Amino acid sequence: MVADIKGIMDVLPHRPPFLLIDRIEELEAGKKVVAIKNVTMNEPFFTGHFPGEPVMPGVLIVEAMAQAGAYAVLSMEEYKGKLAFFGGIDKAKFRKKVVPGDTLRIEVEIIKLRMNAGVGKGIA
Repeated sequence: MVADIKGIMDVLPHRPPFLLIDRIEELEAGKKVVAIKNVTMNEPFFTGHFPGEPVMPGVLIVEAMAQAGAYAVLSMEEYKGKLAFFGGIDKAKFRKKVVPGDTLRIEVEIIKLRMNAGVGKGIA
């Protein structure tokens, strides 16, 4: 393990309940990251999504991938202390429901990185 919640919060500005990754398993700063989100019934969004059949919203899965990608970039010395903003998404597909008890494994590869913009490819 590369980082736990505290280590993640040292790099990312996100805080619970909107910090959507629990630990970093692998990291090649600026290139690749593997993150884990343990999905529990205690997540605040399950109260209303959906009563009787809790499902993690797809937009939050995408946000978890964005946070993992941001961790890969913000771990680089030249980006420490900066903010990374999510700018868009292409070709997203949701093949399976994510429900309480699931472990979401998030892999993000940084495809392109410039001074103020980047592109990543992720799978969860």
